[in-house]
Amino acid sequence: MALKVAIVGLPNVGKSTLFNALTQTAAAQAANYPFCTIEPNVGDVAVPEPRLDALAASAGSKEIIPARINFVDVAGLVRGASKGEGLGNQFLANIRDCDAVAFVARCFEDDDITHVEGRIDPISDLEIIETELMLADLESLERRVSNVEKKAKGGDKDAATTLRLINLALEPLRAGRPARVAEVSKEDEKGWRMLQLLTALPALYVCNVDEGSAATGNALSQKVAARARTDNANSVVISARIESEIALLDPEERTEFLETLDLTEPGLNRLIHEAYKLLGLQTYFTVGPKEARAWTIPVGATAPQAAGVIHSDFEKGFIRAETVAYDDYVALKGEAGAREAGKLRAEGKAYVVKDGDVMHFLFNN
Repeated sequence: MALKVAIVGLPNVGKSTLFNALTQTAAAQAANYPFCTIEPNVGDVAVPEPRLDALAASAGSKEIIPARINFVDVAGLVRGASKGEGLGNQFLANIRDCDAVAFVARCFEDDDITHVEGRIDPISDLEIIETELMLADLESLERRVSNVEKKAKGGDKDAATTLRLINLALEPLRAGRPARVAEVSKEDEKGWRMLQLLTALPALYVCNVDEGSAATGNALSQKVAARARTDNANSVVISARIESEIALLDPEERTEFLETLDLTEPGLNRLIHEAYKLLGLQTYFTVGPKEARAWTIPVGATAPQAAGVIHSDFEKGFIRAETVAYDDYVALKGEAGAREAGKLRAEGKAYVVKDGDVMHFLFNN
């Protein structure tokens, strides 16, 4: 199942323009007025992975299958969204269903594009959105406290754990900080996720800058980057307008256009890779004559867990994984060359998969 990242922001900050570029379609209506996006648009996007081309060439693969990531274009939030303003409750529910949130902050001046707050201040924009999400989380938790307390006092151990995690979340929320700043132990991670807190979702601050600032950012994006560091979030600079133009070009034209802007790759590639980094993900590959394919796994996953991403039977019946590092596979022109050079390894259940590993799994049916 593809990961889902919500694209969130105030109206007219460039969310739908960014989404259109991501999906290379005009599915989301990018108009200069609030609430032009009423239903969330979901775009299924390939994760940029140049290593796949090299692997496919080495193995003579007929097909290349990249990993996928879903981006959800959520309609613009406004003050009072947590109380239902601007159809806020519906939009907040759309965010809750995602794995991470990309907050788009307007870091450009343009008199032709109105701002719902009548000024350009990306930090204030982020604070408005984060406040609405925090208020929604507070309301959700405070509704649950009384019932969970009763169960905990009655000796329910699960309820006691839930109550402890609720209180852990309430501490920063009541201090005006997102829940993601709370320190959660590895043992509590599952229970923490079950609270379904909007502000506990990993956050990426997307600085939407003018065309001239796409390569280096500007004073406004620097403020957002500093804020991200204090909020336990990541940040990335991107020009949604440039990305929408790049999306319409063929590969050769795209390369030339990027060079004129002093960019080595589209900002959307950086955005997708930052989303992976934010979620603690990495890629391994399966390669053969039929296809070269990228698979997404958490950093630290073992070989059986990686096999389980393909099919649960692979994990249950795991015997071993024949593994070659990406650089070795390409340099030695495929599996046969790697085997001859002694670079193909047999790894067992305890092996921790590395980013770029090329793997073939042996398992019992």
